[in-house]
Amino acid sequence: MTEFGVVTRNEEELAWPEFDRGFYEAKDVTGRQAEPTAAGVNMVSCFGDNAAADADLGLVPVDDEGNRATRERPYFDWAYVCPSRGRYRDGLLEIVEDCVAVNDDLRLDDVGFPRAEYCHCDVCERAFADSDHEDWRAWRASVITEFVAEAAGRVPGKTYLTLYPDPYPGRLYERAGLDVEALAAHVDEFVVPLYDTAYGTTYWLETIAAGFADLLSTPFSVELYCVNVEVENLLHAAEVAEAYGESVLFGYQAANARGALRRRRADRSDAGETYTPE
Repeated sequence: MTEFGVVTRNEEELAWPEFDRGFYEAKDVTGRQAEPTAAGVNMVSCFGDNAAADADLGLVPVDDEGNRATRERPYFDWAYVCPSRGRYRDGLLEIVEDCVAVNDDLRLDDVGFPRAEYCHCDVCERAFADSDHEDWRAWRASVITEFVAEAAGRVPGKTYLTLYPDPYPGRLYERAGLDVEALAAHVDEFVVPLYDTAYGTTYWLETIAAGFADLLSTPFSVELYCVNVEVENLLHAAEVAEAYGESVLFGYQAANARGALRRRRADRSDAGETYTPE
C-alpha cells in the first residue's frame, strides 16, 4: 500500500495522522537553518544557499564566460555555492551530523552543480587539473559522488537524495554532475519533485515518473506541490504518482494535503473499500 507523506517547514505538521512519513526542512535554499527534529526526516539544502552566496560572492559557481549562478540570472530560483569549496562542504557535514544526532534518517536536497556549464571557478579548474580525470564531466560527477558518500557515511539510518526531475538518459549527469548509478551505492531512496501549480493535466507527470522508473533501480518517491492546488486535481496527480513512487509526498501546504487525503479515504470508503488503522 502506497505511503503518503508531507514536506514542511512546520514541525507540528509532522505528527498529523494523515501522513505516513514526514520531511522537515532543517536547512533550506535561503540559507535559513532550524533546529533539527526527531519527529521527521530532516532535509538539508546542500549547494542551494542564498545567504552563503550573498555573504561571499566568491563561493558562487561561474561558467566559462564568468557568469555567476545567482538568483538574478535566468533559470535560477536561488543562488548556488560551488560544490568544490572544502570549508563550505565541511560546514554541511557538520549540519548533517547535527541532524542525525536527533533522527537517524536524512534527506540531502539541492545536490549537484547548478547547470551543465558550471563550474569554471579557479578552485574547480585547479582541482580538475590536479585530478586523475581527463574528462571534465567525469570529474564533476566524482566531486558530487564523493560528497554524497561522505554525507551518507554519517547517516546511521536511511539516506534520501533529491533528483532534478529529468529522467532523460545522461541528462542528470550532464546537467548537475549526478551519476545515479554511482550515487545509488550511497542512497537508500531518491525523491523526485514533480511540481505544478495546478495539475490541470497529468500526462506529463506520468511520462516523467515512468522515465524515472526505467532509469532507477533504487526506490524513489514522487513529491507533489500542493500549495493552493484544487483538491480534485491534487488527488488525480497523486493517483498517477502512486503508480510509480515508493510513496507520494506533498510539499508545503500540509492542510491542503490533509484535506485531499481525507477526501481520498472517504471516496474509497463510499466505493466499498475498507480501511483499518495501521
